[in-house]
Amino acid sequence: MTDERLAAPEEFLDDQEIEGSLRPRSLDAFTGQSLLREQLSIFIQAARRRREPLDHVLLAGPPGLGKTTLANIIAAEMGVHIVTTSGPALERKADMAAILTNLEDGDVLFIDEIHRLNRAIEEILYPAMEDFEIDIVIGQGPSARTIRLDLPRFTLIGATTRSGLITTPLRDRFGFSHRLDYYTVEELAGIISRSAGILDVATEPEASYELALRSRGTPRIANRLLKRVRDFAQVRHQGRITLDVAREALHLFQVDDEGLDRVDREILSLILEKFDGGPVGLSTLAVAIGEEPDTIEDVYEPYLLQRGFLKRTPRGRVLTRLGYEHCGAVPPPGPATLFT
Repeated sequence: MTDERLAAPEEFLDDQEIEGSLRPRSLDAFTGQSLLREQLSIFIQAARRRREPLDHVLLAGPPGLGKTTLANIIAAEMGVHIVTTSGPALERKADMAAILTNLEDGDVLFIDEIHRLNRAIEEILYPAMEDFEIDIVIGQGPSARTIRLDLPRFTLIGATTRSGLITTPLRDRFGFSHRLDYYTVEELAGIISRSAGILDVATEPEASYELALRSRGTPRIANRLLKRVRDFAQVRHQGRITLDVAREALHLFQVDDEGLDRVDREILSLILEKFDGGPVGLSTLAVAIGEEPDTIEDVYEPYLLQRGFLKRTPRGRVLTRLGYEHCGAVPPPGPATLFT
């Protein structure tokens, strides 16, 4: 997955290392989310001038839009360390207490998928976020006693793909919250050009734009497509990504003109062919497609809904007029033709 320069195997970067190298390290290098970048810039500059830790931050939005990258940028701009964990990984109160007590003044604690915290862990965070202290229970039974520990003034950055699942008491303790938007094609083309430069692969502007068109408004997908097209260009061509090479590679990887992959098209086709265009319930659709309901709802549906191919109704999922047309079918007459 590297280019064909002579190098020892240990010099090759694996996908995880490449992914890290493509992440911007500062707000100036971050492309897109212009309003959020301006707000964070003011937020960070004000905190640094006052020599205070940043207030707690909640970042919401679909996967791959840059929430983790922004958390690392915030820590870097503040000149502090960042400790990263995730909601599902925090199972015991002791785990959360250990992390909090090992933070230093001003440090950033980043919790990904914060909506998946269990209630016991969440209750520890309430006094930690507000008063920078936690209560530790020592011993058991009648001899048990509570000790209150002071914590350094830290910044909690939470990231979530499902902000509606965050409880109101936790949400209210964040001083700043923002939902990230999908990226424009022009922004994604700029990200792809930047990544191509880091990966040292020649990419024509037209090819970058074509990849951006099929990246579903998401930088993570844009970089993933770029790396796969780079592999294709190096094996089948001379390593240069032209418009024709990009289109040929994307056809091989089953990414169509709208950015839909095989599973996306399978969902639309299944609703059309087996359920007469819908409505079909999520659980039924999940069984038919062989995926978990959460995966369909969180990974595949958002883009299908955004592009207008699918509609959620009280009775289930229904194909829209655009969905019928994308499947090469004629929408039925009547109410279905009104779906957009």
